[in-house]
Amino acid sequence: MKKLIPLAVLLLSCLCVRTAAQQTRTELHKAYISPYDFINDKYKDIRIPGGDSTRLNRFFQKIDTLVRYGEGTINILHIGGSHVQADMFSHQVRRNLDAVNAGHRTPRGFIFPFSVAKTNNPANYRVTYSGEWKTARNVQSNREIPLGVGGIAVYTSDPAARIDISLNTDSLLRWDFDQLRLLGYVQDNSDGVTPVLYYNNDTIEGNLDLISKTYLFRLPAPDYSFSIGFIRNDSLPHTFVVNGFLPEKETPGIVYHAIGVNGASVPSYLNSENFEEELHLLKPDLVVFAIGINDALSKDFSSESFRRNYNELIAKMERVNPEGAYIFITNNDSYRKVSRRKYAVNRNGLVARKVFYQLAEEHRGGVWDLFSLMGGLGSMRSWQRAGLARADKVHFRKSGYLLIGDLFYNALIDYYKPSVPGESL
Repeated sequence: MKKLIPLAVLLLSCLCVRTAAQQTRTELHKAYISPYDFINDKYKDIRIPGGDSTRLNRFFQKIDTLVRYGEGTINILHIGGSHVQADMFSHQVRRNLDAVNAGHRTPRGFIFPFSVAKTNNPANYRVTYSGEWKTARNVQSNREIPLGVGGIAVYTSDPAARIDISLNTDSLLRWDFDQLRLLGYVQDNSDGVTPVLYYNNDTIEGNLDLISKTYLFRLPAPDYSFSIGFIRNDSLPHTFVVNGFLPEKETPGIVYHAIGVNGASVPSYLNSENFEEELHLLKPDLVVFAIGINDALSKDFSSESFRRNYNELIAKMERVNPEGAYIFITNNDSYRKVSRRKYAVNRNGLVARKVFYQLAEEHRGGVWDLFSLMGGLGSMRSWQRAGLARADKVHFRKSGYLLIGDLFYNALIDYYKPSVPGESL
């Protein structure tokens, strides 16, 4: 029978879980956090503004099947801006989900080599590279490279270009995969370049999947690292574009994809030309929407435009998976810099919060009200004084992101109530 085991968790430490192999039965774990007096526990749970919980309940029924029987593959997509690119908040949720993930480490899902783009890379995988690369981001108004679901790309015409990625170098957290999907293409649509996977002393050519327009590499044995290079098939210059990677393995469980680009707003993802096409590769059962902090930092922020843009983005999600579930995370409280040493509270956070509730009601989704949970308008200063937020009063420190990740995971577990007579979480 399922049982919730409370674990004392230090704020800066990881949630410690046992694998299914060490358990005689499935156990669910919840992260317990020492409370701060400025956090408003009234808003700790996921709310259903419209009262229709059909979508979320259907998603959690899939979780229940996984927990009870170890069956099913579940994709969660957490999408946002810099909060998500850093992958501290989202990775804390991912690590906590190990407890319900059929005895497996929860995979990282979609991966982008941010280090190649010379920007901050998540700490849970290591990237090195060689050769000359250029970058395109969805926050750029002028670019020559169409973008996909990740909202960012690196591209090269250098024959010596190479990317090396190692997933979770900490052996306690490592996961592996037995096939790798490269989201990429030759810019001139020719066959002048073939991507290759370097495996031990072998070179494996990528098979072009014409349906998904991706390159698929099958590994002789499961692994946790890979190296990608390119073979030139003629003497002409060709540019190869890399939109990201999907390490895959045919095992039941949850895959937690995190997609974020520094500075990205909702229009940024709308301007990613191949977003919907590549979203089919993820086909998320649950989308955690965390886009909005950059939209609301603008002085010209419009609730009407914000809602309209979100509806357009959700329409793309609907076309990919009409039965998917949605959770909207409201913007965190933030401040706007008005002079060298002066900050003013960003009242747009209140306006955006209202829109998130409207969107959740309209699309039968849930809301996790981070804005109110933090303490409401002006609360970012309290988080900063507690050492949880940065001086820019927009971003959090690692300790703050880990705390938010634990709180969001708790909200997910508190919502999930198995339909077992006489027992609940």
